[in-house]
Amino acid sequence: MQQRSEETRSKIIESAIKLFSSRGFNAASVDDICSDAGISKGAFYHHFESKQALFLALLDGWLQTIDNAVEASKDKTAPETFMQMTEAFPYIFASAGNHLPMFMEFWLQASRDEKIWQAAIAPYRRYQKYFAALIQKGIDEGSFVEVNPDIAARLIVSTAMGLLLQSLLDPKGAKWEKVARESTTLVVNGLIRK
Repeated sequence: MQQRSEETRSKIIESAIKLFSSRGFNAASVDDICSDAGISKGAFYHHFESKQALFLALLDGWLQTIDNAVEASKDKTAPETFMQMTEAFPYIFASAGNHLPMFMEFWLQASRDEKIWQAAIAPYRRYQKYFAALIQKGIDEGSFVEVNPDIAARLIVSTAMGLLLQSLLDPKGAKWEKVARESTTLVVNGLIRK
């Protein structure tokens, strides 16, 4: 029973990604998602209270990848933590790959819907706070030079967002995992106390 429920949820998510990407959030109806997934509306509403809740679950699922990388990097020095996170880049870029329309839908819907905007901005702010705290930790432990942690964190988050967008717009333009790793190394080397 549990496995069947998980399979149904997976079908809903796969259909939603496909339809939100091809038609957009507003044009893809719950009926369309159910039809594409081969499930009933009752099954849909058993798993998600609304189309918006499904949309937010898709965002949360992708962000969990980043959260897992952050969590796996605790208990190390600040420079080691940054470099440990680079090990998640291949998965982050792969899971984002081929989903440019979906990411555009997240940003578009966030500009139109307060609840989606709140859900989209919350992790951005969380990562910014996390990186500011990590930079402060590096300063406190003597690994990093004295900098404004908030400004440095904004630079890191902006770089990450920019690299992700570039990888989605031009997937063959570079080896994005390598660019991300080298960018992280460049930032960390700029922060390291010599």
